[in-house]
Amino acid sequence: MASKRELKQSVKAICNDLLSECVAAYLYSGRIDPENSAALINSIIGIRSDFVSRIDHPEPGMKAKDYYSNLQHDFSKHIYEVVDQISNLCD
Repeated sequence: MASKRELKQSVKAICNDLLSECVAAYLYSGRIDPENSAALINSIIGIRSDFVSRIDHPEPGMKAKDYYSNLQHDFSKHIYEVVDQISNLCD
């Protein structure tokens, strides 16, 4: 298992990349609604803060390996949803 610090850095880097993609899609595509873009950006920021705080505060009574495995699975699921939403913005 990676350290908490490395895990937080990975979460932040992935969210920053998604924010960049969202802003680039908004700037370079003239068809995107600003409200949808703002909502998606707020969603990404919320995901980032939620998962960083979850890394710092694991659930008591749960094995660390299981907790962080579930955390990574949940994070991946949220990221795939955001990627789909970004791709739908550009359609």
